[in-house]
Amino acid sequence: MELVWEMAGWAGAAMILSAFLSVSMGWLKAGRAFQTANLVGACAFILNGAFHEAWPSVATNAAWFLISAVSLLRMRGGAGRPAAREEPALQLPGVSETTGQLAVVETPRAA
Repeated sequence: MELVWEMAGWAGAAMILSAFLSVSMGWLKAGRAFQTANLVGACAFILNGAFHEAWPSVATNAAWFLISAVSLLRMRGGAGRPAAREEPALQLPGVSETTGQLAVVETPRAA
C-alpha cells in the first residue's frame, strides 16, 4: 500500500511541474487545463503528505487545491452572473508573450 502513496506523490509532482513548465514556456495558457493539473496534483500531494504525516506539506497543498478549485469555479461562471470581462494583455518590450514569442523593439535611428 505504501507504493500507492509514493506513486501518488510522484504523479502529483509530475502534474504540477508539467503544468508550470508548460505555462512558463508559453506552450499552454493559464486556463482550465493548468488549473485542473494543479488541482489533481495538489490532491495527490495531500494524500502522499498525509501518509507521511508531513502536515506543513498537506496544509500547503490544501491551499494550492483551494486556489485551483476557486479559479476553476470562477472560470465556469454561474447562472445569472455576468461573465468576467477579459482585460487586454499588457506586452512589455523584450518580455516573452504567453505564446512564447519574443517582442523586439528597436529604437528609432537619427537621420
